[in-house]
Amino acid sequence: MELSIIQKSFKDSLKVKEQFFNKKNTALIRDTAYLISDAFKSGGKLLIIGNGGSAADAQHLAAEFVNRFEIERPPLPALALTTDTSNITSIGNDYSFDQIFSKQVRALGREGDVLLAISTSGASPNIAKAVDMARSMGIKSVALTGKGGGLLAGKADIVLNVDCKTTARIQEVHITVCHILCELVDHILFQKGS
Repeated sequence: MELSIIQKSFKDSLKVKEQFFNKKNTALIRDTAYLISDAFKSGGKLLIIGNGGSAADAQHLAAEFVNRFEIERPPLPALALTTDTSNITSIGNDYSFDQIFSKQVRALGREGDVLLAISTSGASPNIAKAVDMARSMGIKSVALTGKGGGLLAGKADIVLNVDCKTTARIQEVHITVCHILCELVDHILFQKGS
């Protein structure tokens, strides 16, 4: 029984990835890598947000950019807005949980930055409000979503939606996309043309 669960999970994961990595989405991933690279080149930064497992992905991705991914290179300015418990709890307490990211984007973001919003449902109000704030400030946004894209489908500049209803499978695609973005940004900034 346990072995069949393992095999099914693995096969489902492969199937969702194969469906996601089509020409349209691979082009959008490339576009996202150039958007982030251009921000870094011009002195901008990457702000990353998410709830729950997506918050962990935000922190993971920020660490790959600030430290390094696969090659030795200078640190890149990426910031997960999921890590400061004092900010998150004071905003959540004094205003609402819906504003925990939008207030941070307003305080820390500037035109020329990029906001990466990770949401398996695309329906989190706090993520949608942060994307709205980014747009009002001239900050480009990219949404990694699932389950149809939810609120983010019509808000972000680039939407990478995993057409799946299973949260774990969506998260597996999201972290794969994050790793590919790291690899592409490193290539664009430090290897291309050298």
